[in-house]
Amino acid sequence: MPPETPSTIARGESGRSVQTTWAYTLGSVVFFYVVFDAVVVVAVTNAFRTAPSLVDGTLLVLTIVAAALHIRYCWFLRAGLGGGVPGRWTIALIAPAALAWIVGLVSSTSVIASVLPLWMSLSLVACLLPVLHRWVLIGAAAVVSLVHAPLSAAILGRPLEVGLENADRLWFIGIYAGLLPVMVMSSIWWWGIVVTLDRNRRASADLAVARERLRFAADLHDIQGHHLQVIALKTELAERLLSIDPEAARGHLHEARLIAKEALEETRSLVAGYRETSFDDELENAREVLTAAGAVCDVRVDTTIDDPETQRVLALVVREATTNILRHSAAETVGIRLTRIDDGTSILVTNDGLTATARSARAPGTGLAGLRERLAALGGVLDTDEDADGGRFELRAWVPVRVNA
Repeated sequence: MPPETPSTIARGESGRSVQTTWAYTLGSVVFFYVVFDAVVVVAVTNAFRTAPSLVDGTLLVLTIVAAALHIRYCWFLRAGLGGGVPGRWTIALIAPAALAWIVGLVSSTSVIASVLPLWMSLSLVACLLPVLHRWVLIGAAAVVSLVHAPLSAAILGRPLEVGLENADRLWFIGIYAGLLPVMVMSSIWWWGIVVTLDRNRRASADLAVARERLRFAADLHDIQGHHLQVIALKTELAERLLSIDPEAARGHLHEARLIAKEALEETRSLVAGYRETSFDDELENAREVLTAAGAVCDVRVDTTIDDPETQRVLALVVREATTNILRHSAAETVGIRLTRIDDGTSILVTNDGLTATARSARAPGTGLAGLRERLAALGGVLDTDEDADGGRFELRAWVPVRVNA
């Protein structure tokens, strides 16, 4: 399986929960606006039916256009609070609402309804502004909305008529309008928290992978650094003694060859995973790095392992499974369970975050192939199972009890 970079993870299954959260956030904001726009359009429509006029007809058209632009503009809220405004769309959003506000000044039946489109439009724009500018715009929108009614009454020169059929419900519209920016901004605030948490989770996963690489590099340095230093020393002595004491030089070269052979064997053992490995340490390391990567790791040990070889190979299973989860998964929950099954020891590692990239990469990896060979040497087996729809992946290793161990 090819390794994933943070960018591919962001485009993969790790973004699934974030995308779902955005869908819920967008749905809630759109719901707020659909309900409120419907109330406004119905109010203007009723006013137009009661006393048809060019003013109320124009106001109805502008209200419908503003309602459609409200719904479209909600998609730009994905940028988050203070994410910046899209220039042309912002002008398109405010223009019909501002015209409705102006036309409403000379309407004697839809004064209140003509104010709301502009208030709703400015509430949306405020979400994309910095904090200070945001509240300045909300304050300005409130002032513009409040002065509309008395200004209209002064222009018409007669008492103000509300123009809503159910005037007793005017308090409900006022409360809903006042809370609308709060509801929208709280929804976008929550969306921003989810995005930040997901970004931190991916950073933690990258750090966990880097930690594993550093650990391997440190082990390799410990092996190679010491042996290469000794080899350099032995060959330097042999070079100096070559003309003085050939026999001693031959001895140093022989020792250098043995040390080089030992370094090669230890390096192969390190790469192949044959180094002495503690099963308990691997379990604790798996829990630590997976938790740091943002997953909930549930470790259950229902039996004990007495055979050192079985401990070693199952520890390698845990290590390989952990590495694969970090590299190829966006798991939120990981389970590791050690049990006794059919006169043998079984370990099951499950995760719920198999990525699309991992599912499409069908070529068998050398890590799992190597584990199968080591388990087969002990009479054990290694099985994997995946649920492509649910993104669930299982790795199960079983080793029989070794009577003569």
